[in-house]
Amino acid sequence: MNPNIMFLLISNLALGTIITATSYHWFLAWVGLELNTLAIIPILAKQHHPRATEAATKYFIIQATASSIILFSSIFNAWHTGIWDITQLSTHPAPTLMALALAMKLGLAPLHFWLPEVMQGTEMTTALIIATSQKLPPMTLLFMTSNQLPNSMLLLMAMISTLVAGWSGLNQTQLRKIMAFSSIGHLGWMAAISTMSKNLLLLTLTIYLLMTISLFLTIINSTTKTTKDLGMLWNISPMLSTTTMLMLLTLGGLPPLSGFLPKWLILQELTTNQLIPTATFLAMTSLLSLMFYMRLTFTTALTVAPNTINSTMKWRFKPTKLLNPTPTIITTFFLIPMTPLICS
Repeated sequence: MNPNIMFLLISNLALGTIITATSYHWFLAWVGLELNTLAIIPILAKQHHPRATEAATKYFIIQATASSIILFSSIFNAWHTGIWDITQLSTHPAPTLMALALAMKLGLAPLHFWLPEVMQGTEMTTALIIATSQKLPPMTLLFMTSNQLPNSMLLLMAMISTLVAGWSGLNQTQLRKIMAFSSIGHLGWMAAISTMSKNLLLLTLTIYLLMTISLFLTIINSTTKTTKDLGMLWNISPMLSTTTMLMLLTLGGLPPLSGFLPKWLILQELTTNQLIPTATFLAMTSLLSLMFYMRLTFTTALTVAPNTINSTMKWRFKPTKLLNPTPTIITTFFLIPMTPLICS
């Protein structure tokens, strides 16, 4: 793709996110969402491959449907109240429709089926954009409307998301699908805390973005696409293999790494609000996610020659440029000491 066209599309992506995040009027928020969607479609379809075309089509249909529901919900609310303010969503069933639309845009279960297929049909860099920056516009709307959305519905979708993400990721070998289910699981934790503590929602989103971007950059740099490719990572760079192992473990939420911090605080907040069954369910389902992260960790760092594994190894060229692992180490390990500062 022409660099000037790519720059224009990326600029429109950022502009759509900024418009949605800074809007107090539902129509302007909808305009930002539509601009963001229309800018990502050419990036998805730039490979000129049937799978890329299919992924772009699926993404467009889902996002257009969700945007239409958002617009319908806001019009219905304005029809009854005369108010277009985002924070004044009060007329039933507008909050329920808004929660469904935001869940569809984010990829929360049970409206998650499009996310793994779309990420698998695109390039790794485009999958990074879908898993990170494309979550920001609907997440800002969830942040602003969380006090009006039905709490029980968000908690139910959160529990289904963590269960589906952990259960579905166990049988995956493609890293893009694994990262898609990882995104669904982390979004479930964000949905669970969205109606109780906005500060924890921002903290969880920030740490998720740092972890996901760091791991995707490592995967892109090492040209890794499957679990078989992870088995050859140690031969390419031992330091890169070590930092990838740390990133996988912190995505799983294993203490004392940074991924444990938001889950710990969310469980504490849920327990404080007398939601002990929900907290227990989220903690138990997170073990499923930790299971497939541990499987990837074993393939990455514990299968060094002359050891053998139960699958064949892929022969690949060694990349000429390797990523500096220092930012990855910082984002995976050194955030836990900040816990007292965050809690205060």
